[in-house]
Amino acid sequence: MVSRKAVGVSARVLSVHRDTEHRFSKVSCDQITVIEGLGVEGDAHSGKTVKHRSRVAVDPTQPNLRQVHLIHTELFDEMARHGFALKPGDLGENITTSGVDLLALGRGTKLGIGENVVLEVTGLRNPCAQIEAFAPGLLKHVAVKTPQGIVRKSGIMTIALTGGPIRVGDVITVTPPPGPHIPLDRV
Repeated sequence: MVSRKAVGVSARVLSVHRDTEHRFSKVSCDQITVIEGLGVEGDAHSGKTVKHRSRVAVDPTQPNLRQVHLIHTELFDEMARHGFALKPGDLGENITTSGVDLLALGRGTKLGIGENVVLEVTGLRNPCAQIEAFAPGLLKHVAVKTPQGIVRKSGIMTIALTGGPIRVGDVITVTPPPGPHIPLDRV
């Protein structure tokens, strides 16, 4: 089991979502179940190999580094200041968090959620044209072009190391990997 270090009292699961179909937004529910090595039970992106349609088209045997998608609710607050009324699940995440700076985590960070679930951070979600189709003008705010490159803000991707239930209100703990901090890149 992973040694868990609390991020703060406010580091919690705000909402959880899944969808059996490949739709952009996901359906909110009271609880999801994470299955070790696969992801969220009953979600279209669950599996050992890639499930994202564009990645399946390239090579369906690639490992699935995008089993569980997390977005921080603070992103919704930021986007509201730009005029976008987003709610949890709208951007297709499985878990909406509160009180954790997801984008600042390093690759290999372990997230303990609830009593049993451990997710390992693999990288950033790469915002795509579906975001623009969902809310015209939103893409430029979640994929911000800077002189140093694109800053991706639409959440992180993880793999499921251990499974179990995740419920609204569950505490989130963070365990950084040993060694130097490796910033997240798109996966």
